[in-house]
Amino acid sequence: MFGMIPFDRSDNNIFDLFDNFEKQFFNNTNASLPAFRTDIRDQGDKFLLEAELPGFHKEDISLDLKEGILTIKAEHKDSQDQKNDKGEYIRRERRYGSFARTFDVSGINESGITAAYNNGILEVTLPKQAPVVPESRQIAIL
Repeated sequence: MFGMIPFDRSDNNIFDLFDNFEKQFFNNTNASLPAFRTDIRDQGDKFLLEAELPGFHKEDISLDLKEGILTIKAEHKDSQDQKNDKGEYIRRERRYGSFARTFDVSGINESGITAAYNNGILEVTLPKQAPVVPESRQIAIL
């Protein structure tokens, strides 16, 4: 019975003071972690976006590009059924998860974007647009 009653153990030591401070400080924020972690590296003529998506299959991931916005979506759908010889469920588990993030890709050559997925890491290569050089020309004097 006592295992079902929630309680907060306190030994009144210095470590509890720090633990309580951390809990109070971080519990009151409305900030949340992003859906999945990404790293973006500048490699000179391109950016390399690396998104951590462990446990997903390549078919579970989609990249959509619309009006200068890149959206990365990953979705899990998993169901495990075990039945006895009468067709009754012994165990049935379902799992669903969906993650999405958007990125502004202005200044990127959208037609040159490529992606590869390997070992839980999605790598998206974002080539930079060539800088627009003003055209110079000779003007004839009349």
